Amino acid sequence: MGKSGFPEKTIFICDGKKCGKYSEIRKLCKEAIKENGLKNEVELVKMSCTDRCKQAPVICFQPANAWYTEVTEKQIQQLFKEHIT
Repeated sequence: MGKSGFPEKTIFICDGKKCGKYSEIRKLCKEAIKENGLKNEVELVKMSCTDRCKQAPVICFQPANAWYTEVTEKQIQQLFKEHIT
């Protein structure tokens, strides 16, 4: 937990009409948070449509402000390691 009482890192996942169909991405992020014991350090947030429907699914890691499009299930583990752990 950060000094403000909020998690230090956040994963935003677009939940728009097209991105929302990729529920497995959210599930894998949730599992990675739990498996790494980071429930209090990382928040997983559904965000409104980012208007990048042709590039779905869209995911953003904060505080790095790292945006990714067309994310696959295979990429989640690496992106999590790169930006969260």
